[in-house]
Amino acid sequence: MPHAIWKGSISFGLVTIPVSIVAAEEPRALAFHLLDDRDMSQVHNRRVNGSTGEEVPWEHVVKGFEIEAGRWVVVTDDDIRAADVEATQTIDVLDAVCASDIDPTYFDRPYYLVPEKAGRKAYALLRATLEQAGRVALAKIVIRTRQHLAAIVPKGDALVLELLRYPYELRGIEGLELPERDLAASGVTEAEVALARQLVDAIAGRFDPESPQYRDTYRDDLLALIRRKAEGGEVSAPAAPAPASDAEVVDIVALLRRSLDEAKKAQA
Repeated sequence: MPHAIWKGSISFGLVTIPVSIVAAEEPRALAFHLLDDRDMSQVHNRRVNGSTGEEVPWEHVVKGFEIEAGRWVVVTDDDIRAADVEATQTIDVLDAVCASDIDPTYFDRPYYLVPEKAGRKAYALLRATLEQAGRVALAKIVIRTRQHLAAIVPKGDALVLELLRYPYELRGIEGLELPERDLAASGVTEAEVALARQLVDAIAGRFDPESPQYRDTYRDDLLALIRRKAEGGEVSAPAAPAPASDAEVVDIVALLRRSLDEAKKAQA
């Protein structure tokens, strides 16, 4: 079982469900290291004392908060928990809302909620209740030193804790050069809208994350390139496509018709 990053309980009305949180995502980014090109030795990041320039052993590394220039207060994990035991040990359910009410831009990171043995029945009850109501539970949770807004979402056998962003963490669209919603003002015709709708209908389907067309092809290609270089093969860089000029006139209708024909052929 993955390592639990948090242990506490879900407070659902008067019901308490002891749970732990484990990561639901498994990042697979390719790891590159810094090298010295003179002898290919690895260049390491070091924990260096800002005054002496000497490396600091892990046992001497502590958390500190600067209360004024040059004055620090050391804060331990026990201090953080003691500040508000209830807040740091409880997922406090606030509301039950429709998932569609939450703008997708608010979703940040998923975790699995795993019940302790004593909480399995209450966990199953909460999961079934949310499923039958077609709702998700909004809650607050403190992880490490930060309070998060979160959604508890039933997903198969599991309850998923989706950390949410706060409104202040999202940028507004002010200052962005965006086309008007008035299509006529943007030069879009009804014929173009009709053709575009036909294209959307032609490619409509259900999302299957295991589908080959949704593979991370860039990662595959980069790994293939690395293998070729490791085997001593030549790697030639293809020419990048020329960017479209702002002054270039694009026949959107012709492009839509070609796209629609190709989409229909793919479905045949």
